[in-house]
Amino acid sequence: MTRLWGGGGAYEAWADHLERWGRGERLDASRLPPLAPGDFSTGTWERFSARLTEAFDRRLQAWADTLTAALRAEGGDEFAFGRALAQAREGLRSARELTRLPALPPGLGSRLDALLAEQVTRVQRELEEDARRDAETAGAPASAEARLRPLRDNPLTAALAGDGGPGERADGPGWSYDPASPSRRRVIGP
Repeated sequence: MTRLWGGGGAYEAWADHLERWGRGERLDASRLPPLAPGDFSTGTWERFSARLTEAFDRRLQAWADTLTAALRAEGGDEFAFGRALAQAREGLRSARELTRLPALPPGLGSRLDALLAEQVTRVQRELEEDARRDAETAGAPASAEARLRPLRDNPLTAALAGDGGPGERADGPGWSYDPASPSRRRVIGP
């Protein structure tokens, strides 16, 4: 390491951030020190890349688990299925933000971004194939359309289209709101 920082330096700051982020914590990455190729030795970069990839994998696995649970819980309702897909996109924003942090060396962030795009595209394709296969097996084209329509209207891949800027949410895997909180509907009577 060519730069020394108090409290463990840039590596320690990033390692702590990645450990906590990988567990699903909401964190502000704007204070992370920028990393440049000359900051670490080759071995340190390998360890850092492994930590980064591990945190990224844990976060994506938590996202996939949350999506799977939400889709199972939706009970066949087309609206609930679409809502689960929209919420899953919210859960991807934090991963996208990490891949685009200006503090990361350009090659590292772009590799993670490509990995994220590959996984999200694969999940979208698998959900569409499952819906088609279920329709063929059940012989019910109407139910297939009811499942495919939300997949077309709420594609997971839409999470890859935004710029990941400050106006986008940085929620962890799962819901972007508390589904257990009371409804905000107001009924006005006569």
